[in-house]
This record gives sequence, structure tokens and C-alpha cells, in this order.
Amino acid sequence: MLSRTHITFGAAFAAIYIIWGSTYLALALGLQTLPPFLLMGIRCLIGGTILYAYARVRGSEAPSVTMWGIAAVCGLLFFVGCHGVLAYAQQRVPSGVAALLLATIPFWIVLLQAFNPGGERPTGMRAALLVPGIAGVALIAWQEISSGASAVHPVDLILLLGASFSWAVGTVISERHSAKFASAGLAGLELLAGGVALAVVSALSGELDTLQPTQISAVSLGGLAYLILFGTVIAFAAYMWLLKRISPSLVATYTFVNPVIAVTLGCTFLGESVTTPILIGAAMIVVSVAGLLLTQYKSTRKDKTPRSCETQLSHRRL
Repeated sequence: MLSRTHITFGAAFAAIYIIWGSTYLALALGLQTLPPFLLMGIRCLIGGTILYAYARVRGSEAPSVTMWGIAAVCGLLFFVGCHGVLAYAQQRVPSGVAALLLATIPFWIVLLQAFNPGGERPTGMRAALLVPGIAGVALIAWQEISSGASAVHPVDLILLLGASFSWAVGTVISERHSAKFASAGLAGLELLAGGVALAVVSALSGELDTLQPTQISAVSLGGLAYLILFGTVIAFAAYMWLLKRISPSLVATYTFVNPVIAVTLGCTFLGESVTTPILIGAAMIVVSVAGLLLTQYKSTRKDKTPRSCETQLSHRRL
């Protein structure tokens, strides 16, 4: 018989596996009648307000100038450079493909750590584990570029890889400072900073001039509400709860589960096709990410260090 503890753990894992994997579908639905930067800006502003208010109610101190500065930089990298670009590209790229390309975040983190002064140099095993993942990305990109009438433009694939890189850079920066501040408060400020920047980008790009409120569908509003409530608040709370109780490397298994969920939902509800090359490329990416997390977990246990360079900021994947 399952205990309450087992049920709670199961529910928390279901949240980060299924909810974060399903946000790509919710984003695709929101983009049907809402412009990308405005959509993500609203998500960030409302989600950030909820998280920051929660942190203050729980007793967090008012943010210092330093905290605001870190939040501003990371907010731009996470929610403009990553989420904003993701939304912009996903207007044309299938949600499953977008999720697979965003799953390359651990690759970038490993490379950034290698070139960062004082950072952790990858072992021969980790370097070897990067190869199938990079090859998988190349295979998916080749398939999408050469798929005839439905081909994805190479620029959109480059934008998605750039979004992945932007998240990784934010991860490396935030890793140095996150221990100094309450995680919920810092995440809320990052969301608010990103939301303000996205609102500015939306205005400058002319989205507000062409927006017709009466044309916004209930489906798009539902997708936005799902992103705010489930993708930003509930899944984040579940992740933070898990991080306090079990290994971060085990929690970070969502990194390679999310694309599987995204591809499945894209095929089921959006009619997105999945070809054999995409399946092979997805498997190669999953193998790479799983291998990187496993080697990091073993290294963490050996060194008795509870932090994981690949997962330090994945809890901010809101």
C-alpha cells in the first residue's frame, strides 16, 4: 500500500515531468491568436508577481541592489533570450522539435564550464557523451531543413539553439549567486525583469499595434493560463520541494523526459509528424543528457557535493 509520502513524491515528479513537458503544447495554443513576446511577457509578469509575493509572505527580505542586478541579467537571459526567442520561433517550428533543441541546455553548460576560469573541466567520458547529442541535433536539423514544403528555415533552428545557449549562460551566472538569496524571491524578480523587457520588445516590434483583443481566442487564453498557473507556479513549487529532499541529479531527469512528452502531445493534438530521423535524433539527445546527468551524479556522490553544474538552474525553468 502506498503511503502518503510515496503519493506526494509521485505527484511532484508528475508535475515536473508532465507539466513542463506539456508547456510546449500550451505555448503553441497560446500563439494561435497571441503574439509571442506579449504572450511570454504576460506569463512572466503574472507568474513573477505570484512567486515574489509568496516569497515576501514567507518572510523574505526586500531585494538589495545587487539582487536586483543579478535578477535583471538572468531575467534577460532566461525569459527574453530563451523563452521569448522560443515563442518567436515556435510560430513556425513544431513544438516537439523545439523541445528537443531546448534539451541541449546541459551540453552548453558543460562547454561553458570547460571554458569558464575555475570551472569544472569535462572528463573524457563527458566529452564523449556530448557526441551523440550533438549528432542528434544535427540529424533533426537536417531532417527539418530538407523536408520539402514543410521545411523549417535554418534561421529558426539557429534561434532555438541560441535560446538554449542563453538559458545555459544564465545558469552559469546565477549559479554563482543563487545561494545568497531566497530562491523563490530571486526567481520572482527574474520573471518580473524578463516580463518588463518582453513588454518593451513587444511594443517596439509593433505587436501591440496589430493586436486585436476581440480576436483572441479562448484556446489561446487557456494556453496562457496554463503556462502561468501550471508551468510557472505549480511545477516550480514541486521542483523546489523535491530539491530539498532528494538528489538534484535525480530530479533533473525531467530534462530528457520533457521532450518525449512534448513530441507525444504535439503529434496527438497538433497533428505534428514524427519521422524516423527525428526519433533517432531524439533518442541520441536523450542518451547524451541522461549520460551527462548520471556521470555528474556519480561525481557528486564521490565528492560529497550536493550541487550539480548541469542542474543548478533547471529549477528556474518556469
